Amino acid sequence: MCGIIGYLGPGDGISLSLRGLERLEYRGYDSAGLAAWQKGKIVCQKTKGQVKILRQKILSLPESKSHLVIAHNRWATHGEPSKINAHPQSDCSRKIFLVHNGVIENYQSLKKWLKERGHSFFSQTDTEVIAHLIEENYQGNLLEAVQKTLPLLSGAYGLAVISESEPERLVVAKKGSPLVIGVCQKGEYIVASDPVAIIEHTRKIIYLDDEEIGVLSPQGVRITNSSNSLVKKEAQSVEWDLAKIEKEGFPHFMLKEIFKQPETIKNALRGRVNKKQGKVKLGGLKDWLSFIANCPRAVFLACGTSWHAGLIGKYYFENLVGLPANAEYASEFRYSQQPIDPQVAYFVISQSGETADTLASLRKIKKHGGHVFGLINVVGSTIAREADAGVYIHAGPEIGVASTKAFTSQVTLLSILALSLVQEKKLWPLSEMKKSLIALEQIPQQVEEVLKNAKRIKSLAKKYYQFQNALYLGREYNFPVALEGALKLKEISYIHAEGYPAAEIKHGPIALIDQNMPTFVVATNPDDLVYQKVITNIEEIKARGGNILAVANSGDKVIENLANQVILVPQTLDFLSPIINIIPWQLWSYYVAVQRGCDVDKPRNLAKSVTVE
Repeated sequence: MCGIIGYLGPGDGISLSLRGLERLEYRGYDSAGLAAWQKGKIVCQKTKGQVKILRQKILSLPESKSHLVIAHNRWATHGEPSKINAHPQSDCSRKIFLVHNGVIENYQSLKKWLKERGHSFFSQTDTEVIAHLIEENYQGNLLEAVQKTLPLLSGAYGLAVISESEPERLVVAKKGSPLVIGVCQKGEYIVASDPVAIIEHTRKIIYLDDEEIGVLSPQGVRITNSSNSLVKKEAQSVEWDLAKIEKEGFPHFMLKEIFKQPETIKNALRGRVNKKQGKVKLGGLKDWLSFIANCPRAVFLACGTSWHAGLIGKYYFENLVGLPANAEYASEFRYSQQPIDPQVAYFVISQSGETADTLASLRKIKKHGGHVFGLINVVGSTIAREADAGVYIHAGPEIGVASTKAFTSQVTLLSILALSLVQEKKLWPLSEMKKSLIALEQIPQQVEEVLKNAKRIKSLAKKYYQFQNALYLGREYNFPVALEGALKLKEISYIHAEGYPAAEIKHGPIALIDQNMPTFVVATNPDDLVYQKVITNIEEIKARGGNILAVANSGDKVIENLANQVILVPQTLDFLSPIINIIPWQLWSYYVAVQRGCDVDKPRNLAKSVTVE
């Protein structure tokens, strides 16, 4: 989950790397460091804390520029956040420096062996072991030393390595952790964990695959595999606009991304919905649609927010398509003993396309003959490349650690997928399909209407930000909304919150209800079968002195009379309501966190893309 950037070329590598680190801070911000070739040697600066602190320390370097640089943002795994544990890490002689994203599982046994051979260690990190192994194997050729070292490592790594003895070489390697190479002008290259750190300088990106090693030099890029065979890689063009990774006047990336959802939902719909003809299409899955429609069961695999989207996908498949489905945590599935069924349709959902547990689940399924389909945001990501087929959500880069626009785009895409299966199986009359597609195309405008209530939600947050616990309730399609609303509040405001199916409060949580524990309820769609059940649940909470904040449809006087506070949203078809109903809880979490003085875009202990187990 750490951020890596490296530079080789004639330009200002230090300034470029610092700027790249700032763009990568969503991946980790416990500490930061930079190593650069200057005046015949490698100099290194490291600090606990964010890049802005490192930037100040860089002023003490002998020079302000360098042609060869590696730098790193850390999300701590082994060893507390500190200057000594920050990357780059080095060997005994401080001639070899490297930055690492990943986890080396056998580092303790390797460390013991290296100590027996006279190596001295200074940090608590697993990464330092790699530097000493390269030193142990170094005989004048950095590439060969790295090649001899990598087979000794168990775990995941994205590496960038430099040696004081080879000032014109930058060696990179990947296994399980993302790493890309940006191709600039001739003899100029940038290495990073994410294209977001590169596209300011070039849109030509080479994606490394697992167990590939790249050597960057003024002569070009040379990539080999674990067998030392040359691998030909073509640079792909990244279409992201630079403006999309800037704040564009918003105080935080998260707020910008919340307000961008009318646009990103439109992007997920574009070219896939024809309401006049009553048809939908998903080009990335067209060759597999019959297989999916006729499979005995579907399984959605994801983590965190993406799992909540997958849970909504389960409801879509079962309620709309009549297809049995499960939503499982990828972190549990990868170790489960359940057999892989080649007749089952497995779907992996990931914003980054690099989520470690989700990727491991994909590989497990494929290893045992199953078929996997990806719902991904990042084009060219590992999951996108390794899935049998898939579709992109087209949400653009999401920088805020707490996912917002990716979630609504994922749910939008899942609704299209479900409708494409309804179409494939000829389950609905054309009139019903047209009705659903008209409602789907109205969603961006309806989200826009919710966003116009931001000031009211902000004012409510000022009244409630001091509470320490919260309960979120929803039924059926909106149960995952309750889970997601609670997660958002936990992530960025550090308030304890739990999401439950509304009827489950009588099975324990109602014991917690009092005036100091607000209950957030989704109570939309009065025509829905479970609406009246939610009303009953609200009555039960009110009878015990509970404080209720409800999301309800405009004109719902029943909810207005019952709840202490109501946030009104437009009504849509019940299965599409999660896309609208999550927006108030996203805004609520944001404004509560701001009121509490939290760092919204960089919540403590979290990173955007979980690329280590």
